[in-house]
Amino acid sequence: ARKEYGGSMRLGAYPCKIAKGTIAHSAYGSDMISERHRHRFEVNPEYVEQLEKAGLVFSGRSPSDTRLMEIAELPKSKHPFMVGTQFHPELKARPLDPHPLFTAFLEASAKRKSD
Repeated sequence: ARKEYGGSMRLGAYPCKIAKGTIAHSAYGSDMISERHRHRFEVNPEYVEQLEKAGLVFSGRSPSDTRLMEIAELPKSKHPFMVGTQFHPELKARPLDPHPLFTAFLEASAKRKSD
């Protein structure tokens, strides 16, 4: 049986604008990326301001619709590496070419272990 996903399904590659001075920007080394999606979920735009005031940083946003949050993180001053994504970084990871966020996570883990 074929499933009907409807208009809310985000499927495929979408661009994402990365904020400077964030963990995500440091990992990617770029202001703009493209990542693959397969989901129906979004951060409710009505809560973005409240979440930011509480300390969450939305480091990646859709450039075509700034209401779409793509990456959320806590500053390094609050946590060594707390990064969440709407997209699936594992879809671009390869054995000899790991995803930049996975590499950044391992580097943060190794640094924390050595501290």
